[in-house]
Amino acid sequence: MIASEKESGNGLAPLLLENNEKLLTCVHCGLCLPACPTYRQLGNENDSPRGRIYLMRKLVDGGMSGGEAFVTHIDLCLGCRACETVCPSGVPYGELLEAARTEVSERRRQRHSFTEFLVRLLLERVFTRPRLLGLGLRILSRVRDSGLARIAFQSLPRGGRLRFSLALLLASGPEGTAAAKQAQEADHARSIAPAVPNGTRVALLKGCVMEGLFGRVNRATERTLQANGFTVVDAQGQVCCGALHSHAGYQKAARSLAARNIHSFEASGCDLIVTNAAGCGAAMKEYGHWFAGDRQLSAKAREFSARVRDVSEVLAATGIKRPEGRFEATVAYDAPCHLIHAQRVNDAPLALLKAAPGVTMVPLAGSDTCCGGAGIYNLQHPELSSEILNQKLASIRASGATVVATGNPGCIMQIRAGLLTEGSSIEVLHPIELLDRCYSESSQPA
Repeated sequence: MIASEKESGNGLAPLLLENNEKLLTCVHCGLCLPACPTYRQLGNENDSPRGRIYLMRKLVDGGMSGGEAFVTHIDLCLGCRACETVCPSGVPYGELLEAARTEVSERRRQRHSFTEFLVRLLLERVFTRPRLLGLGLRILSRVRDSGLARIAFQSLPRGGRLRFSLALLLASGPEGTAAAKQAQEADHARSIAPAVPNGTRVALLKGCVMEGLFGRVNRATERTLQANGFTVVDAQGQVCCGALHSHAGYQKAARSLAARNIHSFEASGCDLIVTNAAGCGAAMKEYGHWFAGDRQLSAKAREFSARVRDVSEVLAATGIKRPEGRFEATVAYDAPCHLIHAQRVNDAPLALLKAAPGVTMVPLAGSDTCCGGAGIYNLQHPELSSEILNQKLASIRASGATVVATGNPGCIMQIRAGLLTEGSSIEVLHPIELLDRCYSESSQPA
């Protein structure tokens, strides 16, 4: 019999109680263990998906309190959802994890955790205010592009958290030398002649980090869609997708942002909602779940989620127009966790890369495993994140690739930051950047 919140002796059970039937779908077969990065690294059953589900069930049943053990093991999860791909029972682990983290964040708030205060301040007071967030990201991008961040990065000793934080900031910028950056910026400022419209109107989620630090990827996405006949419309009033808030357990803030996006994209009149960030796309495809109990928004949220597509899905479904330009590179594709495991998009990004003339694809061992970025996990758990990243970097070096392509800003920053700290010259690009360069080159006057 399930204990009530009062009977369990703690204040952490309510949201997990609502998900009890989903908790019971886990049969503890153990097939998730080899797929879990934290279990592979730590070898602790409590740091495996079935171990964490066991802790959630014990909490709901009143067999344990929501103490440090529960908080620690839930917190150490990357949320990569690789366990969902291999689970024969179809356990919705991502939903259960977010429910557990909602309880964890509340317990930390009650304990007056300073870290919890800072994260909550950032996500609930900055990321929910577009103007304030935009200002902060513009300041960061100017520090990045001014050369100050690189000077500080090069002056700090290896291995420090501050040095890696600077590497993450540098990793969000254009690749290469100053001359290469100028050439790239000039190339990306050039317009591409739109193809004959195919009748489909699409609206791009510009996002927060994507627009603030990866604006060039958003522009590349818009140009590539136009080059393939799509009409790009603007969803005015759109905001952050709420993914970071949901992953941190701040469900109220996540739903508030999602509601604003639902109304904004509905007003745009678009046929499809396009994303170029795997984490954002996964969250937006789950708006229907977020509002399942909301009488006013439930139907609209389901309809919204049904129209969300990753940009690679949109292009691959209609047939990618082959560009006349070339991108000569040996490319390894690393699949973002929230694209391959949460959205189950496997082949479309590869089709996009193969459509770029000059590209030679090489396999990457462990391309479907997490890089250790996972939102702000690399800042919260730097040691474990670094261990997981080092395995990814070793695979990249062994592949012989000159370019790594991956479709999520967090993955781009994490992998490139690791390569920067090693002094590697391997580029890390969003797949759409690579294809856009081919279209940009073909649009140059003879």
